[in-house]
Amino acid sequence: MSEIAPNRQDRNEPRVAASPGPASAIGSGASRAGTIAAGVLLSRIAGLIRDSIFAHFLGDSATADAFKAGFRIPNILQNLFGEGVLSASFIPVYGKLLGEGDNETADMVAWGVGAILTLGVSVLVAIGVLVTPYLIDVIAPGFEGDKRDLTIQIVRILFPGAGLLVMSAWFLGVLNSHHKFFVSYTAPVAWNVAMIAALLYYGPRRSQDGLAIAISWGSVVGSALQIAVQVPQTLALLRKHRIDFARIAAPLRSVFHNLTPVVISRGVVNLSAYVDNMLASLLPTGAVAALNYGQLLYMVPISLFGYSVAASELPAMSRAAGAMPEQMNAILRARLNRGLRQIAFLVVPSSAAFLILGDVIVAMIYQSGAFTRADAVYVWAVLAGSGVGLLAATMGRLYNSAFYALFDTRTPLRFALIRVVLTLVLGYLCAIPLPPMLGIAQKWGVAGLTVSAGVAGWVEFVMLRWALNGRIGWTGLERSYLAKLWALAVGAAALAFILKLRMAGFGPRIQGLAILSTYGGLYLFGAWMLAMPELKQFTDQITRRLFPRAASNSSDQ
Repeated sequence: MSEIAPNRQDRNEPRVAASPGPASAIGSGASRAGTIAAGVLLSRIAGLIRDSIFAHFLGDSATADAFKAGFRIPNILQNLFGEGVLSASFIPVYGKLLGEGDNETADMVAWGVGAILTLGVSVLVAIGVLVTPYLIDVIAPGFEGDKRDLTIQIVRILFPGAGLLVMSAWFLGVLNSHHKFFVSYTAPVAWNVAMIAALLYYGPRRSQDGLAIAISWGSVVGSALQIAVQVPQTLALLRKHRIDFARIAAPLRSVFHNLTPVVISRGVVNLSAYVDNMLASLLPTGAVAALNYGQLLYMVPISLFGYSVAASELPAMSRAAGAMPEQMNAILRARLNRGLRQIAFLVVPSSAAFLILGDVIVAMIYQSGAFTRADAVYVWAVLAGSGVGLLAATMGRLYNSAFYALFDTRTPLRFALIRVVLTLVLGYLCAIPLPPMLGIAQKWGVAGLTVSAGVAGWVEFVMLRWALNGRIGWTGLERSYLAKLWALAVGAAALAFILKLRMAGFGPRIQGLAILSTYGGLYLFGAWMLAMPELKQFTDQITRRLFPRAASNSSDQ
């Protein structure tokens, strides 16, 4: 399917019912975003606990490098065919059928996509296991000897688990289309729990290399558990368990026609992360592990505040795609602008914290056992570099969802290609030749990788906004609003930095809790003083998650 204009209808397809007005649509979107954020928060907390224990036993060692690099390679499958790809290609088609009331066809499309995906992923897993040594040579060319052999062994164990995680994304696509968000976004907790159990049991009993193998098997078990927790709710929604491929040929063609450019786009976007790992493998030992420790922290605000908003809006925007152009454009603009303000309200302080208080964050999560204070400072450099492009990467997710809802998967692809080229060129320059030219130790080139990725992310975001504004009208953030947010965040971070200097003798956990709580409290107090509506939206979402009955009674009055 080529790019489809938002006001076009196929002759044989009935027009969807009129969409709700912008105000009511936005309110429901905020509630769904809060639900997703709650699920993502739980899974991210579990992930941080997992990596904290991992750092305790493995630190920035050669084994940690091998596991982190090996973990990336099977994730090629998940990145190419997983959550984001199915959301962009499957949900718009499936959600449109649900919006038209054709539940029987929608069920068959879901089962058809699941069956084809299972067959395709099984073949790719088998191929991946066979060609693992060649993948290592591409992804981590700097690995040699025992380090390379260990990475090969880890990757071959992890590939089947990655295939299961792709299938987990199919369950997520079905549940999201029915506005069932919480289970699918908390499902990764089960995956993390399995790995945590492996770490705690085998950590004191095995060598570092043996522990890496045990964690790999724990990941496979966790992948199966992640699917298992989604099965009951999904089966309850898909009542028609047969597939009539002749009847669903047209919607299946739409799904897989949309899939091709999205897969390419995701492949291009994730290529930049693999390029970073490839370049990091050429740096001294510990660079790959440090890069991945930092990226896990970097992904927390993106997932919580960017992906939660984007994922909650995509099904609703897809159902509205058949409305009259003026109505649809108004809904899209209202959703985007409100979503952008909500994202910026929470991501700007995250960026400021990464830049100014990054060592406190890293030490609180990771500093223990084999992970030293020097390691924390090293990862802080990675995290500070990531803060440069954090806001652009987070808002870009929302713009991508808008394009996907309009059945336009090619425009994001073009811009993603530009981003990857910039990431490759700038990343190489900043990581390899620049540090020696500046008289800096080569290992600090890992921070140049994240800075260059952030610059490329801003270029991509500007192009996405420019292209979408040309189609639906102006969207974006006012400069005065951004100025207020940055003033609040930097001011709060400066005061928290002073507190950090006063607490130099305390342990990393106590110091982190005190400093980051103070920072967050100061930022929210400033927002309250300025009467920012985003603060109320944020607190309302928390109230709905913690006290759903009280929030319901309040809204009824």
